[in-house]
Amino acid sequence: MATPRELLEIARVLANETGELIREGRSGARVERSKSSDIDIVTQMDLAAERHLRARLAELRPDDAILGEEGEDTPGSSGITWVLDPIDGTVNYLYGLPHYAVSVAAVAGPPEPRRWQVQAGAVHDGSGTLWSACRGGGAWRGDEPLERTDGPPLSATLLATGFQYVAERRRRQGEIVAAMVPQVRDIRRLGAAAVDLCLVAGGHLDGYYEHGLHPWDFAAAALIAQEAGVTVAGIDGGPGDERLVIAAPGDLWQSLRDALVDAGAGTTWDSPDD
Repeated sequence: MATPRELLEIARVLANETGELIREGRSGARVERSKSSDIDIVTQMDLAAERHLRARLAELRPDDAILGEEGEDTPGSSGITWVLDPIDGTVNYLYGLPHYAVSVAAVAGPPEPRRWQVQAGAVHDGSGTLWSACRGGGAWRGDEPLERTDGPPLSATLLATGFQYVAERRRRQGEIVAAMVPQVRDIRRLGAAAVDLCLVAGGHLDGYYEHGLHPWDFAAAALIAQEAGVTVAGIDGGPGDERLVIAAPGDLWQSLRDALVDAGAGTTWDSPDD
């Protein structure tokens, strides 16, 4: 099996190539179809980006499995699965906002967040920044190592979150935000989970939480945050998954988690399909 460092180099190449592909195609982006609701959109560039990622993996790692947002799962025999989000933040991308990214992760074990072990990940965001990490080897913004030690108290926290595309779920998420706003410095909704997690890793945000993420939304960026020293976990302290992901450095994680429990985040729903 390839080492995390070897997988990291491939993840970086794939994220950089695909990031440039979608940046060049952004001006011509158009909606191809929708998914969970009319506002959960897929552009032709989402599809082109995933085709590119799959074609390159067929060349570079033909025995690996693939779990991608826009295509069929591809089985493999190597024990490695590539978890791909060709464009995280598609609505931002369509509107010309810079908070979008290509996310590429290599995971060992079953492609399920509570059972996998992420080996390497890379996120190429709309500004052209490459964020990356490998298990046990650290995290980087470009060539700059990332390290978070402690966070501020909850009252001084710049917090980020996101919303799902189904109206009732968004309403319930809004109720949690309303409960959290008086307890923190401010809240941001940037619209791309992978970017949010990288911004926590880089110190541009203090904390982040979100319900209803899919594996490709956070596989790479969660590793980047963790290798930078950020705790990324679910509300029970175990691995984050579709139910809830909470990210914050140091002691802030526990105080953020407790505040979210009090706000009802732990009982909102069990999965994004409820």
